[in-house]
Amino acid sequence: MGLNVLIASPEATPFAKTGGLAEVAGSLTVALKDLGCNVALIIPFHRQVAEGNFDVKPVDMDVAVPMGLRKIGVEVLKGTSKGVPVFFIRCDEYFDRSFLYGTPEGDYFDNLERFAFFSRAVIETAKAIGFRPDVIHCNDWQTGLVPAYLRDSYGKDPFFSKTATVFTIHNIAYQGVFPAELFRLTGLSPGLFTPEGLEFWGRISLLKAGLVYSGTITTVSTAYSREIQTEEHGAGLEGVLRKRREYLHGVLNGIDYGEWNPETDPLIPERYSEKDLRGKALCKQALLKEFGLELKAGVPLIGMISRLTEQKGFDILCEAMPKLMERGLGMVILGSGDRKYQDLIKGLAVRYPEKLSVRIAFNHRLSHLVEAGSDIFLMPSRYEPCGLNQMYSLRYGTVPVVRATGGLDDTVRDSAQERPNGFKFAEYSPEALTAKVMEAIAAYGDKKAWKALQVEGMREVFSWEASARKYMDIYTKACSNLHKGNL
Repeated sequence: MGLNVLIASPEATPFAKTGGLAEVAGSLTVALKDLGCNVALIIPFHRQVAEGNFDVKPVDMDVAVPMGLRKIGVEVLKGTSKGVPVFFIRCDEYFDRSFLYGTPEGDYFDNLERFAFFSRAVIETAKAIGFRPDVIHCNDWQTGLVPAYLRDSYGKDPFFSKTATVFTIHNIAYQGVFPAELFRLTGLSPGLFTPEGLEFWGRISLLKAGLVYSGTITTVSTAYSREIQTEEHGAGLEGVLRKRREYLHGVLNGIDYGEWNPETDPLIPERYSEKDLRGKALCKQALLKEFGLELKAGVPLIGMISRLTEQKGFDILCEAMPKLMERGLGMVILGSGDRKYQDLIKGLAVRYPEKLSVRIAFNHRLSHLVEAGSDIFLMPSRYEPCGLNQMYSLRYGTVPVVRATGGLDDTVRDSAQERPNGFKFAEYSPEALTAKVMEAIAAYGDKKAWKALQVEGMREVFSWEASARKYMDIYTKACSNLHKGNL
């Protein structure tokens, strides 16, 4: 009999998505099911879900969620994703909104209340549907209160007496920090608001709640699990993580090869494989046409798909761009983000119209075309917990140039390592970025060596099955620790 695992996430593909967290929640559950795990997924019933025409139906039951001095009635709906049962918490007061966490102007003012409610609703819904979890796997600050509630409000509830908790950090920079005076909204015991509990420099941190009260902590790459224990990358929580390092594990995310595969991809104009790369040249021509660029034969095309933020390296990229544009290359950028970097990148595209084309948008079809049609994929991130696009790029024979941080460092090997599949630089500076891009462009001129890099990358396997097996081991160990009373 497989473990009962409840995955709690604020978003999940294909239902609601703002970033990589949704990909993880949606894909990991399916991979766990395929390994024999009795897994269920629970997310809020966002407006995105309601407008997505998914086959979801109400579950005939009443669930009341305690919130301070009142109880809020919840409608639970159920659907499936590739055979995995998915439960939705419907409360229009909190989740019937245009965006998941905030508007372009800023976060929603009541995010603490929204996700305290969701965290408690996860627990109450598990009881209502009779799903007795061996493990509740929580994801990011929006579910950070689940372990705290289980320890505090449900500590003597026999339904959860054998329930272990696992908490995954997808990006430690996003912590769910709120004013101390809102603590009463959580309904938690006042004794939890201490430096050893939820208090974070006089405020409430929901991410810290997950780190302190969960049995096991994971993050989305091995390198990132080390980096967040340092002052540079720990975002103020490095001390908590070092204290709990025995229970901290890095598990690299996988990618969905059913969707990201140049041999079968319906969203690219020509399919190709490591054995026959001719279709990639046709994809490059289609990408150039789509973005309105013309390049001479033999000139490399660099692609980027990214949030336009400092975290993704756009501060050093903008500084490096004049020198890059002096070289024989073309570049296409697809993404959206901070107004500052959107304006800077658009200004550079006006300045270099024959070499740089920018599309401020999120577009699924174009993402596939950029991956297939680019020669080089650039990811100069300041930090990158895991990263998915470098893995997509490797699969599509698009050689990555990355900064050696987090999951980028774990997945890309340069010429100083065995079996190189790309290029990476260590120093976070425009000079280091420019030098590494120049190195890649020089290598592009050697067609035999370049093809060897492409083929090496296309043979890499970053499957969700491998990641799911590691999570199964972590779940088993978490349950064992709980039963031994170690936590």
